[in-house]
Amino acid sequence: MLGAGLMGSGIACHLAGAGFEVLLLDLTAEEGPRNAVVDQALRKCLQSQPSPIFDQSFSARITTGNYDDDLAKVASCDWIIEVIAEKAVLKQQLYERLEAVRKPGTIVTSNTSGIPLRVLCDKRSEDFRKHFLGTHFFNPPRYLRLLEIIPGPDTQPDIVEFMMDFGQRFLGKQTVRCKDTPGFIANRIGVVYMARVMELAEASGLSIGTVDRLTGPALGRPKTGTFRLADLVGLDTAEFVTAGLRDNCPSDAMLQSIHRIKATEFLLENKWFGAKSGKGFYAKTEERDEKGKPKILALNLSTLSYEKESKPAIPSLELSRKIEDLSKRMHALVGLEDPGAAFLRSSLGFLLAYAAHRIPEIADSPQSIDLAMETGYAWPMGPFRIWDALGWETAAKLIREAGHTLPEWVTEMEAAGINKFYREEEEGLKVFDPSSAAYMPVPGSADAIRLYATSEEKLVFRNEEIRLHDIGDGVLCLEFASRHNAIGEGILRGIQHSIDLAEGQGWKGLVIGNQAQHFTVGANLMLIGMLAFQQEFEQLDMAVRLFQQTSLRCRYSAIPVVCACQGYTFGGGTELLMYCDAAVVAAETYIGLVEMSVGLLPGGGGTVEFARRLSREFKEGEVQVPQLIHRFRTIATASVSTSAHEAFGLGYLSFDRDSVAINGLTNIRLAKQRVLALSGSYVQPPSTKAIRVMGRSGLAALYVASNSMHRANYASEHDHKIANKIAWVLCGGDLSEPQDVTEQYLLDLEREAFLSLCTEPKTLERIQYMLENNKPLRN
Repeated sequence: MLGAGLMGSGIACHLAGAGFEVLLLDLTAEEGPRNAVVDQALRKCLQSQPSPIFDQSFSARITTGNYDDDLAKVASCDWIIEVIAEKAVLKQQLYERLEAVRKPGTIVTSNTSGIPLRVLCDKRSEDFRKHFLGTHFFNPPRYLRLLEIIPGPDTQPDIVEFMMDFGQRFLGKQTVRCKDTPGFIANRIGVVYMARVMELAEASGLSIGTVDRLTGPALGRPKTGTFRLADLVGLDTAEFVTAGLRDNCPSDAMLQSIHRIKATEFLLENKWFGAKSGKGFYAKTEERDEKGKPKILALNLSTLSYEKESKPAIPSLELSRKIEDLSKRMHALVGLEDPGAAFLRSSLGFLLAYAAHRIPEIADSPQSIDLAMETGYAWPMGPFRIWDALGWETAAKLIREAGHTLPEWVTEMEAAGINKFYREEEEGLKVFDPSSAAYMPVPGSADAIRLYATSEEKLVFRNEEIRLHDIGDGVLCLEFASRHNAIGEGILRGIQHSIDLAEGQGWKGLVIGNQAQHFTVGANLMLIGMLAFQQEFEQLDMAVRLFQQTSLRCRYSAIPVVCACQGYTFGGGTELLMYCDAAVVAAETYIGLVEMSVGLLPGGGGTVEFARRLSREFKEGEVQVPQLIHRFRTIATASVSTSAHEAFGLGYLSFDRDSVAINGLTNIRLAKQRVLALSGSYVQPPSTKAIRVMGRSGLAALYVASNSMHRANYASEHDHKIANKIAWVLCGGDLSEPQDVTEQYLLDLEREAFLSLCTEPKTLERIQYMLENNKPLRN
């Protein structure tokens, strides 16, 4: 890795997280230790939030050095990535030095975001040029999945194909092949769209906050929307990229028609570049609101003064919060008659027209543009998927009413009666190919497991909260279908019925997984809160028993049950994961028993499972208290792993049964493979007869730990009470000495503790606050 700046260090961390040894080089320090520049840059990167690496221990895979002393070491590297300043001369000078030490056949790539590759590899050897291409990562490299692959003028085709595959399989990226054009794909579309949105916002009279909500959450996109995104990127950076596109794309009439708004001129003149300068389109003040947070002011695009943002009641924004299905939401929004809807019609009309006119200039397929925007800008739908969601006539009408035209290849589609860019067929998903005027298979779709595309014939069972799919080779997949995938009675009974069905009909096994952004937010808190507030303790007891029984059913079934999860895997989701035979977990999975944050303890078997795992870890003659305290603190502090890899250290995952999928899109397929591997010699597990607990000696240690947290103000009085109940379950209650107890004995203790906490006023306050504000209350 040549260059240890923001992107260089970030890419190095992601590669190390993916399991690779990395040599990170930068300039020799002018004074002090010779590696001071690179070491300081890497240290700063590792300290940043969110973490750039799956687990901090993986940073040991990164070796640092400098160009003067260590450039020769690249001879032992298989892939050399250049990530230095965006100046062609500097890159060319470095390549000249690199050519003297690089071994023939080594792949060399540049992370340039805009310098033509033909310029960069000019005057290089034939072998260098054949193995040279662009690999454009997006910031932050760990979290944004897009990796644009840009062949140079002489790059060997097999090298391009290798990098396309390598990025997906080993780095977890969505690789997209791009042409060597200004901005490649994602930034060409995204930056120009951003500039047009700003222009439309200025003309509309809408506030920047309203525009950010319309171009962000209303369309299912990140909350940053447009203006806040510009502040995060940096207005100087955004303007540099925009100006570069304008200079290098003279024939792009739609781009050339866009003018810089006066607010941007004003901010640039004052050097208010956004987040890095403390002020941009938004300004953070020293004042605090009623919740203690800094007050944020927004720039008025007309007066160029900062104002407290008002939130006008615009019907389109109100409607966007009520319709969960994104396709239906967008269709409804563009049909309204209010300033917000008018703005959306104009901005979407531009986006769809601009994307269509960029084919074949920047890409040959609509899918390439969609994938780039979805994985580089975190949009739920790229332009052509939006077009299909709106319907052909509606989308074409938006384009024409916004004053734009359809490109020739689209009008030819229209004339031929073709009105969709994507089409589901029996052999998989297909996308329209403009060059052949025919539908072509989407690469990899034939082998992919796409639950949303399952035919009725493959749907084995369903209720209101689950769908049970036949995913081939004798394996079933149970998909959650509740709101936010919250686990309620329908899911729990659905799991039990699915296991019964699999056992009775001779299926090889069951995968519990879904393809939503998040596996589950946990148990249905609304239901628990309602029963607790109404003091329906018999029904609460039945609900908790049902969850515990379902967890046990997963563990002691006659067929293998494997969990495939991603994103938020909280509370009850973590409990199910731990009770399955194995789990295949996407690297970006955030796992935690978070019940403490709503005044409860894990009641679906999670606390008991920690006691069970602890019992298996105990060795004769060992001091057991440190292990006990570690497990206790994980639950008592509602610890959440910031990656799947961290979950091993917290005890949620086990190296002997669980695995991590670097590419989250593959976890269900890999879980299916795990089921098949287990099914050949699967023996129904016997029930756990004995779990070793520590009784009073363990309780004493945990009560001291709980009291210490309370006295140090790390825990409130109510936290202290909950922690003591967690300790009670983990240690098996008031037992005079360490001894073996049954699993059911501990489950009864867990359920009793859970129900007792449901009677606590402070627990009810926490539940209510979470339901109303979607964040925890520490009272």
